[in-house]
Amino acid sequence: MSEFDHNGSGHDASRRKALGCLAAWTGAAVLWNVTGGVPRALGMTSDGTLQSAPANSLTFVQISDTHLGFNKQANPDVVGSLRRAIADINALPQRPAFVVHTGDISHLSRAEQFGQAREIFKEIHVDRMHTVPGEHDAIDDGVNGYLKFFDTDGHGRAWYSYNQGGVHFIGLNNVQNFKMGTMAALGDEQLEWLKTDLANVSHSTPIVVFAHIPMWTIWAPWGWGTSDSDIALALLRPFGSVTVLNGHIHQVMQKVEGHVALHTAASLAYPLPTPGQAGFGEPSPMTVAPGELGKLLGTRQVSVVRGQQRLALIDTPLDH
Repeated sequence: MSEFDHNGSGHDASRRKALGCLAAWTGAAVLWNVTGGVPRALGMTSDGTLQSAPANSLTFVQISDTHLGFNKQANPDVVGSLRRAIADINALPQRPAFVVHTGDISHLSRAEQFGQAREIFKEIHVDRMHTVPGEHDAIDDGVNGYLKFFDTDGHGRAWYSYNQGGVHFIGLNNVQNFKMGTMAALGDEQLEWLKTDLANVSHSTPIVVFAHIPMWTIWAPWGWGTSDSDIALALLRPFGSVTVLNGHIHQVMQKVEGHVALHTAASLAYPLPTPGQAGFGEPSPMTVAPGELGKLLGTRQVSVVRGQQRLALIDTPLDH
């Protein structure tokens, strides 16, 4: 396991390398802050440094789609990409409460890939890490292989909830019966669990949901959506502040429906084409020109409307 120098020049070099290769913090991983019950993404300031989180507030980091085990031309060093993001996380001026990984930890759901991920994640300077499975984590035997390494609450299922800092967090599994080119689903059992879970939560409590595949339909021909997400969102709408974090599409999109703000994250492995891009069928990893990969993995900008309970509505991917 690699060690990071937190006091000497090695630390500064690691941070410069991370920022240089990944272009900006907010795409390598997303730093979230919850103040007054409102989650916000902390972007870059005008001088290129991270905005400071308010004192005594809850912050956490989101990473997604590490695809450990992938080694093709689109990115032959996904471990290096992950470790550059970890260096940046560890360099934060305020230590995050935890890290959320929104799926596709592995590329082929193999035990050695999950084991490698678990060991590398120990290098992140946080007390806990919360994960949900992606479809690449459920290739051969559903999520059973994933759960051998990442059973968050010990209940033998890939969905759970917890409370921290006055916020109710919910991890969901929408890849259990994933089939390429079709819409994923949460399923009746999980939706019933969600209904029961939310029944014990005050409507004034902020909710943060994380699942791998987007919880709204982005591009149905590629299966970029969750077929029964409307049922889940209906259960969430009575709450005053709901933030939904997803991965899967390897690019940033945002949407707001009432008090529900939905966000997808950039990948740490490789870019995918924009929805419906001409010349593409099923989305495949995109190979880009030398020097461009880091920009595509590392640029994540979040438009924030200060003082409001939601982030700005953006329905199209950001320019890279």
